[in-house]
Amino acid sequence: MAVLLDKNTKVLVQGITGYQGLYHAKLMKNYGTDVVGGTRPGKGGEMVDGFPIFDSVLEAVHQTGANASVIFVPAKFTKLAAFEAIDAGIELLVIVTEGVPVVDTMEIINRAKNSNTIVVGPNCPGLMTPGEAKIGIIPGDIVKSGNIGVVSRSGTLTYEVAHQLNNSNLGVSTIFGIGGDPIKQTNFKEVLQLFNDDSSTEKIVLIGEIGGDAEEIAAEYIKNNVQKPVIAFIAGKTAKEGKTMGHAGAIVQGDVGTAEGKIKALSEAGAKIADKLSDIPNLLK
Repeated sequence: MAVLLDKNTKVLVQGITGYQGLYHAKLMKNYGTDVVGGTRPGKGGEMVDGFPIFDSVLEAVHQTGANASVIFVPAKFTKLAAFEAIDAGIELLVIVTEGVPVVDTMEIINRAKNSNTIVVGPNCPGLMTPGEAKIGIIPGDIVKSGNIGVVSRSGTLTYEVAHQLNNSNLGVSTIFGIGGDPIKQTNFKEVLQLFNDDSSTEKIVLIGEIGGDAEEIAAEYIKNNVQKPVIAFIAGKTAKEGKTMGHAGAIVQGDVGTAEGKIKALSEAGAKIADKLSDIPNLLK
């Protein structure tokens, strides 16, 4: 069984008339995802490259049965777009947009808590169930179907670990790029719970990085709940204190968020630690 996303998921693209929205809508559709259309206020009733356009998410849901959406609108409009999707009853909302203000993200998460919507992102590549569907920007040709669940904070490392697994003839059940922003609804713990409950996932790969305490929380969850093998890699070992390494959430302050602390917590929880990404396939085998 797939985790959150499968061939029956009906996906809406918010911001489909923009370059990135349309580009990735085509890639998702070509992969096999059921992309039912997109939204752009004032453009309802039009067609763009074969995709029907709706004035609102609610209209699209009523006409197409859309139950998932991906946001490609500019950061200053992301909160309103997310509110619209949540209020329309979208079950899975992926926010690719980067640069969303933290206060806006907090309001989105708070809104989602009072609904049935699961929010992935902002600033994330999305997720993919190989051979069935993808939502977001993960390249479809680097992931093959299998029994390994992958979750990563880094978009680039999401692609790299998928490539490493593919080259080693190892397949993925579902791959999650949860994003590098410091605040998000769907973090390692939430994805680990999904993988632990998923019968098609037999092993788990966790790609973390310095900053915050998401990996330490994940370690505690692994120790107490996860019955499946976990392989972990932490990026940013050479970062200096107080230096942000690409992501808003990847900042170390004193002893909080260090690579050493995360590795220690995950190791003590029973996870196998990869020194390099290229070590992961051998640790899985």
